[in-house]
Amino acid sequence: MSAARDDLPAVSRRRVRLALRAARERSGLSQAEVAKKLGWSLSKVQRIELGEVAVSPIDLRALIVDVYGLTDVERIAELTEEARIARRERYWTAPEHRDHLTPGLIQLLQFELAATSICEFQSTLVPGHLQTQEFAEATLGWYGLELTDEQRRVRRDVRLARRERVIERDGAPEYRLLFDESALWRIIGDMATTADQFEDLAEAATRPNVHLRVLPMDRGALMGMFGVFSVLRLGPDRDDAVVYRESYLRDALTEDVSEVLYHIDIFERFWQQALDEHASRALVLARVYDIRARIARDNDHGTNHGKEQDTRG
Repeated sequence: MSAARDDLPAVSRRRVRLALRAARERSGLSQAEVAKKLGWSLSKVQRIELGEVAVSPIDLRALIVDVYGLTDVERIAELTEEARIARRERYWTAPEHRDHLTPGLIQLLQFELAATSICEFQSTLVPGHLQTQEFAEATLGWYGLELTDEQRRVRRDVRLARRERVIERDGAPEYRLLFDESALWRIIGDMATTADQFEDLAEAATRPNVHLRVLPMDRGALMGMFGVFSVLRLGPDRDDAVVYRESYLRDALTEDVSEVLYHIDIFERFWQQALDEHASRALVLARVYDIRARIARDNDHGTNHGKEQDTRG
């Protein structure tokens, strides 16, 4: 798989909407004036610029040529092709993904392929794309009747596939994970599942594109209030990024510049307050050893208790 994909509908839709908004602003026209010139409703112009709908190539040419006066033939052809790609969303997305994944997650899967870097904060558990199969099944089991067996299966398969897409593929983006220390003290599934997961996380942190920092509990209380989020950088400009937020069964992806910059600033602030990468990995491994020691003690206690019972019998 290539380092980035140029045929991603969500990414193309974003490029088109940003180009159209920039062209309108350069023209000095308001959205209402554009709508009046083309005989469209104001909501149509607004939805196109917000990326809520994909603009057709015909409507695109009406905007950029007839209204905004663009004459660059190559640029017109480029935007027209982007508009065609953006309208392939339904055909690009696997049917089971459309049926069982949220719109936000479907978009995230596309932006992950185009990202140059990903910054993620996790306050509760190891991120989905770094979860082992047993850990993923344990976390998805929390949802009980809120997810069907088929929905859980699809989400589990997507989580496991995202590891290659986000972390391990050639040309994978730089990935920075800010991990709250409190998450190290949660037992997910059972102690063996949790120990295996943390050991796997420590191993993933040795990859050259992966940077793990643990935010100590005495520094992370305020950060925890922001909830789980990821910032995906798509280009060299600071605001050329999107933010993905997730909470229980709800999620959302936003391109709003103020939200993007806000989350970048928050992440950078607490990234500097976290333990360095060497100390963070050591802390994760120490937790692995602690859990495995508890398992060994429990097993030894159970064995000795059985022997005592046999002796008494």
